[in-house]
Amino acid sequence: MNLVRTKHLVVAALMALLMWSCAAIGSPEGGPVDYTPPRVVKTSPQQGALRVKGNKVEITFDEYIALKDQQKKVVISPVQREMPMVRGQGKKVTVEFRDTLIPNTTYCIDFSDAIEDFNEGNPLEGYTFAFATGDTIDSLAVSGIALRARDLEPMQHIIVGLHSNLNDSALTKLPFDRISRTNDKGQFTLRNLKPGRYHIFALNDVDGDYRMARTEDFAFLDEVIVPSTSQFTSQDTIFTFDHKVDSVYTATHTDFLPNDLLLSVFNENHRPQYLKTTSRLADNKLHVLLAAPSDTLPALHIIKPAQHEPQWHCLERRAAGDSLVYWLTDSTLIKADSIVVAMTYLRTDTADRLTEKTDTLTFALRKTGAQIKQEAKERKEREQLEKRMQQLRDKRDKALAAGHDLEEDELEELREGSKSTVRHLTVSMAKTDNLDIGDSVSITIDEPLARIDHSGIHLEMKHDTLWHDIGELPHFVRADDFNPLRYNLPLHLIPDSTYRLTIDTLALTSVYGTANKPFTKEFKVRGPEEYANLFFTVNVEDNAFAELLDGTERVVQHVPVTGGGFDMMNVLPGTYYVRLVKDRNGNDRWDTGNYAEHLQPEEVYYYPKRLNLRRNWDVDESWDIFATAIDLQKPHAIKKNRPEASRNKLKRQDDKKNSDEDEEEDEFNNTGYGNNAYSSDKYRDYHNNRLNRR
Repeated sequence: MNLVRTKHLVVAALMALLMWSCAAIGSPEGGPVDYTPPRVVKTSPQQGALRVKGNKVEITFDEYIALKDQQKKVVISPVQREMPMVRGQGKKVTVEFRDTLIPNTTYCIDFSDAIEDFNEGNPLEGYTFAFATGDTIDSLAVSGIALRARDLEPMQHIIVGLHSNLNDSALTKLPFDRISRTNDKGQFTLRNLKPGRYHIFALNDVDGDYRMARTEDFAFLDEVIVPSTSQFTSQDTIFTFDHKVDSVYTATHTDFLPNDLLLSVFNENHRPQYLKTTSRLADNKLHVLLAAPSDTLPALHIIKPAQHEPQWHCLERRAAGDSLVYWLTDSTLIKADSIVVAMTYLRTDTADRLTEKTDTLTFALRKTGAQIKQEAKERKEREQLEKRMQQLRDKRDKALAAGHDLEEDELEELREGSKSTVRHLTVSMAKTDNLDIGDSVSITIDEPLARIDHSGIHLEMKHDTLWHDIGELPHFVRADDFNPLRYNLPLHLIPDSTYRLTIDTLALTSVYGTANKPFTKEFKVRGPEEYANLFFTVNVEDNAFAELLDGTERVVQHVPVTGGGFDMMNVLPGTYYVRLVKDRNGNDRWDTGNYAEHLQPEEVYYYPKRLNLRRNWDVDESWDIFATAIDLQKPHAIKKNRPEASRNKLKRQDDKKNSDEDEEEDEFNNTGYGNNAYSSDKYRDYHNNRLNRR
C-alpha cells in the first residue's frame, strides 16, 4: 500500500516538473542580460556569391530577430524601380526582388541597424549583404559623415548616393548608381563599388525618387571621388599566461579610401513665389499671404469703391516676411462690404523665373450668423447705454441750472457709463520688470499711430524714495519700418536704476482717432554685478561672427569676430554654448549653399564645452576651431539628433562611477569622424598625416 502511494507521489512530482518546464519558456528569471547582437549563421545565396539567378535572399541568425524601421533603414543598390519585399520572421530575414536582376551587376543590401534581437533589442550595426549576377563582384568602398551645415546635427537615415555621370544635371534627372543610408550618427559607407570616377551626394529624399528637388535637404562635393585601397601593416603581440611575450606577428590590412568624406547638408530655401491666400480680417484690415517672402512688395490698386483717399492704408509686414496686413485708414473703404483690388506681384513661372502677374481680388467682409447676431446685440446695448447717458446728461444740465447736482448714485452711473462708451488704445511694455543693460524702453500698441504728443510722455528715475523727472526725452521711433505697432525710446538707461514711464491721456492717437488712457509702468535696469562677461581668443581673424546660445539653441547674443577674438558682455548667469560662423560674404548672417553656383554653405563651428556662467564673473577662453573632430564639436546636451544608445554601452555607463561635470563625454561615439581629428577646410589632413606615418 505504501509502495503504491510512493509511486503515485513520484509520478505527480514528475508531471508537475514537466508542466513547469513547458510553461517556463525563455531564460530563467534573474539570469544574465544579453548584450550581444544577432549573429549570421547561414545565407542563401552565400555572402559574395557569383552568377546568382534567383530573386530571393534568405539570411538566418543564431537567435530570434526583429526588423525595425526597415522602410527607412534598408536600402538596396542598384536602385530598384519597385521596392523589394523585406521581411523578418523567427530567426530569418527574407528579401524578395520584384525587379528582374540585371546581368553582370553587383547587388548590395544595406540593413544599417534595422536587424536586432527579438528579446533585448540589440542591433546588428552596419550589416550588409552582397552578391553578383556576373563572374566578378565589385569590392571598393567610400565612407564619411553627413552633418547639417547650419548646426552640425547628424543627418540620420538619409540617402547617400554616387553618380558616375559627372554632369551637374545628374542629381536632378537621374537616380543614383549606388546608394546607402546614414546611421544614427550620420555616418555612411557606400560598399561594393566599381572602379571609376564619381560625384557623391547626400539627399533627404522626401518624395522617394532618388533625385534632388530644390525643396529637399541635400549635400554635394565638387571634387571627383575615385575609390581606391591602401595596404598597411601592423604588429600584434601574443603573451603567455605569465605576461611574457610569446610571439610577434605582422598583419596586413586594407583601407578603403576615401574614408573621411564630410557632406554638409543644407536646404537652398527655394520656395516658389505665388499668392497663397487673401482675406479680410476685419472691416479695417486686409490680409495677403504669399508663398514665400519677397523683396518686392505687391502693388495694390483699389478699383471699387472708386472714391477713396490716395493714402488709404498703413502696412504691417509680419515676422516671416510673407504675411502682409493692410490697415485701412479710409472710412469709405472701412464701411464697404466688399473691396475690389488689382494686385500686381511677382510669381514663379513654370521655368522657375520670377514674372509679374496682376490679379483682380475681392476682399469681402464675411461674417457668420453668430457674429452678425452678436454685433447686433452689442450695437443695441451701446445704443441703450448711450440713450441712458444722454438722459443723465440732460438731467444734470437741468439740475445745475437749478443750482444743485445729480444724486451721488446717478453721478457714479454717468461716470462709469461714459467710460464704457469710449474705446481706448491699448498700450503695453515689451519688458515689464527688469531691463538688461543696453535695452531700450519699448512700447506696443494695438492700432497704428497717427500722432504722438511727446510732451505727454515722461520718464522719471528714482533716487532713494523720491522720483525725479529726467527732463526732455528723445522721440519714440518705430522699432521696425514694417511694424507700425511697436515703438522704441532711444535713450541710454543707467544700470542698477529704477525708472517710471508715464504716458498721459491722449498722448497717443491711432489712425482711427482712438486715444490712450493714462499709462504708468515702473521698471528696473539690472546692475553690472548681475552679469558675467565672456572674452574669447580664436584662430579666426575676421569675416566671422559668434553666437551665444542657451540650452535650446536660441541666440542670446550675436557679435562680430575681430582681430582674432570676440567679447560677449553682460550675460545673465546660466548655462550657455558658443557657435562661430565663417561669414564668407560679410552680411552678418549664415548663408546656405547653392548647387547651380557650386556654392557650399558657410562653415559653422561649435565650442565643444558648455559654459556655466555665474554673476559678477569674467571668463577668458581660448578656442582652436580645428582642435576637435567636426562631429564631436557640438555639445551633447544641445544635440537634437542623438544616436540610439545600445544596451552594452548603457551598461558601461551604469558601471562608471566617476564623471567630470565640466567635461561632457559623447556617450555614443568617442572616436569621432576622421578618427578624432578635425581636418580644416578640406577635412583631409588627419587622413594624410596617417598615411605619411605609415
